[in-house]
Amino acid sequence: MAIRDGQPGRARTVMACASALLLLAAMLTGCNAFAGGADKIGLLLPDAKTARYESFDRPFFEQRVAELGDYEVLYANADQDMAKQQEQAESLLAAGISVLVLDPVDAEAAVSIVNSASGMGVPVVAYDRLIAGGDIAYYVSFDNALVGVLQAQALVNALATGGTGGILMVNGSPTDSNAPQFEAGALSVIDSSHLTVLASYDTPDWSPDKAQEWVAGQVARFGSQIEGVYAANDGTASGAISALRSANVDPLPLVTGQDAELTAIQRIITGDQFMTVFKDVRPQARKAAEVAVALARGEEVTSRVEVSGIPATLLMPVAVTQKNIAETVLADGFWTWDQVCTEDYAEACAVVGLVAP
Repeated sequence: MAIRDGQPGRARTVMACASALLLLAAMLTGCNAFAGGADKIGLLLPDAKTARYESFDRPFFEQRVAELGDYEVLYANADQDMAKQQEQAESLLAAGISVLVLDPVDAEAAVSIVNSASGMGVPVVAYDRLIAGGDIAYYVSFDNALVGVLQAQALVNALATGGTGGILMVNGSPTDSNAPQFEAGALSVIDSSHLTVLASYDTPDWSPDKAQEWVAGQVARFGSQIEGVYAANDGTASGAISALRSANVDPLPLVTGQDAELTAIQRIITGDQFMTVFKDVRPQARKAAEVAVALARGEEVTSRVEVSGIPATLLMPVAVTQKNIAETVLADGFWTWDQVCTEDYAEACAVVGLVAP
């Protein structure tokens, strides 16, 4: 290398200093990225069609994280688009999150997100839905098979006498790892009962519109043979009921649901929907927040319960009908009397014995 000023010693000194400064800058950049990531927790939820995610899961998760320390929650909702969720995960990882809490749109495809996170040393908490593989640090959900058992048992008990016992099964999304568990739990009851499954459908994206379209076709096909509809959640229940109403079916078949959405509770009060399953997502969201913060602190998180070898917390669901609305969703403060018994539903509330506190 040519030395233009004829002072090689000085040149080497300048180069050495420059190299040292570059190394120091790189070290400081790395430290800042690590420090920034240490107080960031990623939360990815799968859709906005299911009311619980924006109304309960997200705010209660964020609230509990804030109670536990100075952590920033970076949040995104995938709107049932797995490609979008993949992009969201990549953005959060690039932003330096230290933990990712992931409720996957597609349990199989989400394995790539887990693998990317693991490659960067970021632990993943599977939230509500179990991811199909990868190094998962923890799993927080409900006893999903029991959800299906409660739904089916309600139908079996209510349709115990008379009629043919013909039912439609409007199952959940084929990409949701919980949906087969709901269905398996339901069939464990239905298969040993007098009920007959007339037809079954896996509802893409849990879409109420697609559930409505399918049920409309089955009403034209089976007519009065339909005495009950196993709807896997309240969204698909709303679609099924819309189809039955549009076809002027009277009386309405008994329709199940799940999630205790406000509109579902109101449909139960008016008699349009038979039951729902109350999954109090507040403790679920809080538990996920506690696990995420512990992992962000570098703590080991264990549990006496394991699912597929993954430490887990499984919460218990509760069946809700007209008879126990007051003792469940109202008593727990999940919904208030004022929220449920609005002017449009005041008369129906009085009929079923729901009075203002």
